[in-house]
Amino acid sequence: MDQNNIIVSVDHLTKDYGYGRGVFDVSIQVHKGECYGYLGPNGAGKSTTIRHIMGFSKPTIGSTKIFGIETFGNTDKILKQVGYLPGEPAIPAGLDGLGFLRMMQDMRGERNEERLQYLLKLFLLNPAVPVTSMSLGEKRKLAVVAAFMNDPEVLILDEPTSGLDPVMQEVFIRFILEEKKRGKTILLSSHIFSEVDATCDTISIIKDGKHVSTFKAEDLKNGDISTYIVRFEDVANCERFAATKDPSFEVDSINLQRKRVTLKVRRASFKQFFNVLSAFRVIEIEEKPFTLQDYFMSFYKEEKSFAGLSGVEGNKK
Repeated sequence: MDQNNIIVSVDHLTKDYGYGRGVFDVSIQVHKGECYGYLGPNGAGKSTTIRHIMGFSKPTIGSTKIFGIETFGNTDKILKQVGYLPGEPAIPAGLDGLGFLRMMQDMRGERNEERLQYLLKLFLLNPAVPVTSMSLGEKRKLAVVAAFMNDPEVLILDEPTSGLDPVMQEVFIRFILEEKKRGKTILLSSHIFSEVDATCDTISIIKDGKHVSTFKAEDLKNGDISTYIVRFEDVANCERFAATKDPSFEVDSINLQRKRVTLKVRRASFKQFFNVLSAFRVIEIEEKPFTLQDYFMSFYKEEKSFAGLSGVEGNKK
């Protein structure tokens, strides 16, 4: 992609809080019109990275920029151009929903009433309810509306659907897809696979404060590893096949009760794999799609011989 189209840039960001906590040598480039997914479990370092991107914390090493502007020390400028949804929104208790939204509009020096009314209707939010009477889901919807209501070109979203019910999660995903069509630039951190898979163009996986893989979502979907579930005629065939040592496949799991083996095969090894399989009594073969969750979880298992995917850049640590 054109380097001139980089909107959000994180360059070798390190923030070391000691005892292995923080983020270490993290780099991110979000291009104009892209939805960038930042995927990791709670505590992996997603929110720490985003707080630095928003300029709320000073890096120990490295830099964070939006529109080429160093964010630390320039948060007031950033907030006028960026829609920000924190992981745990702080909403003053003495206000109702509309009062909070007006306060946020005044801070940004801009009001877009048409956009505000559209979002309130879309997310089924009654802004007249006092904040103290709102449920967790209502507070999250209020924060979502606040982030989007001035129609910013850049959106930094930290766990955006946390606290939303499944219906509102689907509404949010459809909304993000519409925002992408409108050319918005989005950085979305999440631990929800379906959310990232449905919306993001580029994905980084973070583990223990370090990036372990960055890849294009399309490359993952078109990767060269297939997962198969093979059911055998009897336990003897199942056990004999599972004990076979052949480089064309890797056994993931064995279920002798169901006479079933789950395994991975590379596209280039299909012919060899099926030649091996032809020596066994097989009842059924089912191909299981390789998912974002499968790839993500591979970084939380012991190291496997299939370390990556075609077109996917990753380093297992």
